[in-house]
Amino acid sequence: MKDVNGLPQSLLVLGGTSEIALATARRLIARRTRTVWLAGRSSPALERAAEDLRALGAEVRTVAFDALDPESHETVLGKVFAEGGIDMVLLAFGMLGDQAHDEREPVSAVRVAQTNYTGAVSAGLVCARALQAQGHGSLVVLSSVAGERARRADFIYGSSKAGLDAFAQGLGDALDGTGVHVMVVRPGSVRPRSAAERAQAPFTTTPEAVATAIELGLRRRSETVWVPGALRLLMSALRHTPRAVFRRLPI
Repeated sequence: MKDVNGLPQSLLVLGGTSEIALATARRLIARRTRTVWLAGRSSPALERAAEDLRALGAEVRTVAFDALDPESHETVLGKVFAEGGIDMVLLAFGMLGDQAHDEREPVSAVRVAQTNYTGAVSAGLVCARALQAQGHGSLVVLSSVAGERARRADFIYGSSKAGLDAFAQGLGDALDGTGVHVMVVRPGSVRPRSAAERAQAPFTTTPEAVATAIELGLRRRSETVWVPGALRLLMSALRHTPRAVFRRLPI
């Protein structure tokens, strides 16, 4: 069970090769986490991620999980919870897609939507029910600032994250008073660890910065976390910008 600071002893990551998720796992292992489940499609990358976390002193297990196979979620995730209590679930899977390509190929666009929204709804509900049954735990959902207002440049991805964000907020309201804490994390553009120190868009962040914000949010039992924090004010302004003006902005 979590300590008074809200940090977990046990962690289930949905999207076990996500850079943000792995940065978060490393940070939590350095604090208190001792057991980690990495759920994702079976791959050498998933096994490498598990080995890296084991080297930090955690007991790490992998489990085959496919966001696009919601009929399997209850069975696959149920087995994880049956092994023992899970203090925190980090829902970190998702795909960015390719806006120009996906506009021309609707099937590809649907795959983005099914991964980012439909798969997350399924997995989120299964985990929420399991957390509620044990009477404690946190569900941390990686949303995106892109979901705050759809842009021409990425409205397929942005719309899927908007749906995920609304779902997670509603789920948090539904679980209020049950002992289960839902936290929505809204990062800006995330620079991968492999990126060189080239010019970055304003408000670009890193997996490590998001991990730091997640830890702070857990300690505070926050419901919404922006990374970087200045995005809260920026997006508040953009949400209220007239549409004719918004579509002309260089964003």
